[in-house]
Amino acid sequence: MSTPAYGLVCMTVGPEVRFRTVTRTTYQKLSPAEREAKLLDLYADNIRRVRGAAEFCAARGIRLYRLSSSLFPMFDLEGDDTGRAVLDHLAGPMREAGEAFTNAGIRVLMHPEQFIVLNSDRPEVRAASVRALAAHADTLDRFGFPRSTWNLLLLHGGKGGRGAELAAVIPDLPDAARLRLGLENDERAYGPQDLLPVCEGTGVPLVFDAHHHVIREGLPSQEHPSVREWVLKARATWRPPEWQVVHLSNGLGSPQDRRHSHLITDFPSAYRDVPWIEVEAKGKEEALAALMSAQAAGVRAAEGGPLSPPDALPCDS
Repeated sequence: MSTPAYGLVCMTVGPEVRFRTVTRTTYQKLSPAEREAKLLDLYADNIRRVRGAAEFCAARGIRLYRLSSSLFPMFDLEGDDTGRAVLDHLAGPMREAGEAFTNAGIRVLMHPEQFIVLNSDRPEVRAASVRALAAHADTLDRFGFPRSTWNLLLLHGGKGGRGAELAAVIPDLPDAARLRLGLENDERAYGPQDLLPVCEGTGVPLVFDAHHHVIREGLPSQEHPSVREWVLKARATWRPPEWQVVHLSNGLGSPQDRRHSHLITDFPSAYRDVPWIEVEAKGKEEALAALMSAQAAGVRAAEGGPLSPPDALPCDS
């Protein structure tokens, strides 16, 4: 059985991978020329940092990376095409940054903010959500990533009790978004049982999050039998199954604590054969390093080799 690829989420605890931003209030105070200059400086710097993230991951054997959804603020601002024009100007460096991931064999995903609600009961919110999702998809296109769930564009279910409305809107999304789209269960509105019919009906894969499942259902731990059941049901929505992604996190104070712990101290046995695991821990690269070290130690133990020293393994701290 192959070992899983662990995914780094956006930024690092250390200073290596950080991204700049600007608030809408600050941006709207600028003149048109100042807006263009501001975005050109910010976007160019963030593209350089994306390329640095590829180098950071490659140097550490990290094969999965979640790209920040806030790389290009104001890019999808309605009535203002400044951001789009600036990215057109930066097409070369942006494509080179994407190639840095591709050439290193690193899979790239994106998880837009939760303000995207495709099944809102308000038409203006639905329209803004489609526009924002299309902008994220355009970002992945500009990096040169293929339009498939290999480069997943992940959303939660949105407004609770409107699964049918979500299923109805998905087929009409722009191809750049629809062909990359995945759905994830959350802690309140949508459990995996609510999203599975949507995924099966639209061909969209389900990204299972065991921590969210434990919180929503009030389960004692991620060792509950239903966790394994949902890993397998979610896998059946992936084409191919080898592309399955799950999310891994631990509660800070208890299994039902919504706050994420610094490191992963409880690895669910239900994930033992999952190929791609995004790690949502406060420790970011430190949590990945601990998991990868423990994994390497386990392989050496199975082969009869020496174990790594205890301080290389995850610990409660």
